[in-house]
Amino acid sequence: MSYSINLEGRVALVTGASSGLGAQFARTLSQAGACVVLAGRRIERLKDLRAEIEGNGGDAHVVQLDVTDVASIKAAVAHAETEVGTLDILINNSGVSTTQRLTDVTENDYDYVMDTNTRGAFFVAQEVGKRMLARARGAAPGSFVGGRIVNVASMAGLRVLGQIGVYAMSKAAVIHMTRAMALEWGKYGINVNAICPGYIDTEINHHHWSTEQGRKLIDLLPRKRVGQPQDLDTALLMLCANESHFINGAVIQADDGFGV
Repeated sequence: MSYSINLEGRVALVTGASSGLGAQFARTLSQAGACVVLAGRRIERLKDLRAEIEGNGGDAHVVQLDVTDVASIKAAVAHAETEVGTLDILINNSGVSTTQRLTDVTENDYDYVMDTNTRGAFFVAQEVGKRMLARARGAAPGSFVGGRIVNVASMAGLRVLGQIGVYAMSKAAVIHMTRAMALEWGKYGINVNAICPGYIDTEINHHHWSTEQGRKLIDLLPRKRVGQPQDLDTALLMLCANESHFINGAVIQADDGFGV
């Protein structure tokens, strides 16, 4: 028996899509049939990804988005819906981090992480959520009543790790935000869930795994390996599927057992 997830006719907004997990999420959703809206600050990178997706037969669009600016969020979501129609899926993926002991965290460090990971994630989800709610209440047009919001948190939001305390705090807030939104919006058919990735090899950290510190970290992992972005595909598609209407408020650890 085979089973496939078909997202044809759905429109998905992916934040932080210019690289790493965001780019992979966009490719995966497109391969499942969704029209993807690529959002981020690095427009040229987004355009390159759009060309790649279109070259593979997909439908992709680009919007500029700075999640630390609420006006930018509102403008990006409005532009996306004007260009491709109502948003059915949000992959709330933008995130940043710093590495230092808590006693060395400056006000700028703290604001840099929290403004993107917590405040930015909240206002992106709020803006998309408002539009999903309007459709569910019959106050706005749309063929798909309800929606799927996937907040990308981190296993650091569940298990505090050294040197990234503020990042862990920010992602713990995203996890609780997910549950609050699931509780408040679930009755309207809007399912809000979170993925908590473990250590994933991306272009940002790829060099680290060959350093002495990186190798020591790998040795601490249960199966002595880091994941690849595509290792999250199954969890992502499950949470975005039309059939996932009974999964709401879930926090899925995708960390190869590190949090056990």
